[in-house]
Amino acid sequence: MGETSLFWLRVAVGLYSLGLLDAIITVLRGRESLFRVAHGAFGLGAILHLVSIVEQGVAAQRIPVDGVFESLSLGAWVVAMAFLGVYWKYKAESLSVFVFPLVFVMTLVAALRNAAGQAATSTPPEGWLDAHIVLALLAYAALLFTAAAAVAYLLQERQLKQKRQPGTSFYRLFPPLGTLDELISRSLGAGFVCITISIIIGSVWSYIKVGSQWIDSGLIVTAFITWGIYLAMIFFRVSAGWRGRKAAILAIVALCCSAMTWLAHAQLERHLLQ
Repeated sequence: MGETSLFWLRVAVGLYSLGLLDAIITVLRGRESLFRVAHGAFGLGAILHLVSIVEQGVAAQRIPVDGVFESLSLGAWVVAMAFLGVYWKYKAESLSVFVFPLVFVMTLVAALRNAAGQAATSTPPEGWLDAHIVLALLAYAALLFTAAAAVAYLLQERQLKQKRQPGTSFYRLFPPLGTLDELISRSLGAGFVCITISIIIGSVWSYIKVGSQWIDSGLIVTAFITWGIYLAMIFFRVSAGWRGRKAAILAIVALCCSAMTWLAHAQLERHLLQ
């Protein structure tokens, strides 16, 4: 990727980051307070993103879809333009909580590629990898807590449907359904913030350390999969209005998927080390 093309792509990442910030605030506070600013920055970022893609295509004399990084860049721009088109016609602001983080992360990954002839020789700041791991673990803990609250929600809901007396069973120890639903929402939001910051730090650290080869890091890939699970949960809860029983079941399924991802990664790593 050429120097100029990479520069415009990284400027686009900076503009897209306002969309990520808006999504995080929406998740934590329940309202889109920065949407207008984020939407304007997102549109400008899409324009500069297109400039980067065109420059790369002209320099390479082909459509820039060679390899993971170029494909992610073009894919992120297509998603961004699709959202801008949908918003222009339908004013579907709620989709931004899914699209803004997705486009930002896809473009960030595409931008963490060395320019032609450039190699990674710098030493990452101390503590960045530790911060990545700690935040990832906090995100998994939040996901576990979300699933635990979801199980309690389903049990409490079942007890209420069967019209059992709260003093005659252990169900009396559970908080009310409204409290459990709020716990699911808050732990989900906190986990999403932790895993998002974790993958940003981990990706940048890996890029500084090993250059473009960072994409092969199993730990980073696992964190990306977990982030995708979180993003799906956030979308269904905030945009599709999934609360109560649906949100509880989704949280349990997300925990199971995340656990299987970790197990698969551990088995693959053990196989490769043999």
